[in-house]
Amino acid sequence: MTTSLPTPQRLQIAIAAAGSAGLLLGALAFQYLGGLAPCQLCIWQRWPHLAAVLIGVVAVTFGARGLAVLGGLAALTSAGIGVFHVGVEQGWWAGLQSCTAGSISGISASDLLNPAVDVAQVVRCDAIAWSLMGISMAGWNVIASVILAAIWFTAARR
Repeated sequence: MTTSLPTPQRLQIAIAAAGSAGLLLGALAFQYLGGLAPCQLCIWQRWPHLAAVLIGVVAVTFGARGLAVLGGLAALTSAGIGVFHVGVEQGWWAGLQSCTAGSISGISASDLLNPAVDVAQVVRCDAIAWSLMGISMAGWNVIASVILAAIWFTAARR
């Protein structure tokens, strides 16, 4: 199938979508191979990347130029959630009650006392599970997402 998008624009969209796919695969590798369970904010940062991958596939396949803006907005959404997450990790502001208080709300007393019931531990959003060069995974997501958004928006301007 031919597309109406110029080749450089298609390539930029493919690179941006592949970048989001790479970030998702990396997060899943940390989770399933590295044993680092994600917190709620980590999960929320993944959804916009999934949307960006899907948008990229549609844009490259069908040549929909306007979708590049949506891909850029998806990447910026992940970056925005990441900025909030970094702020929670650094103590700049309060995080979500569901992942910073160590809450066991919603779990019945009988489940808590029953050794046969596996009650998952709350993964705290304010605890940095992994970092590289002093930057947490949320921080790296912000950096990568902003770069990917720039690629998306560059493709949209062509």
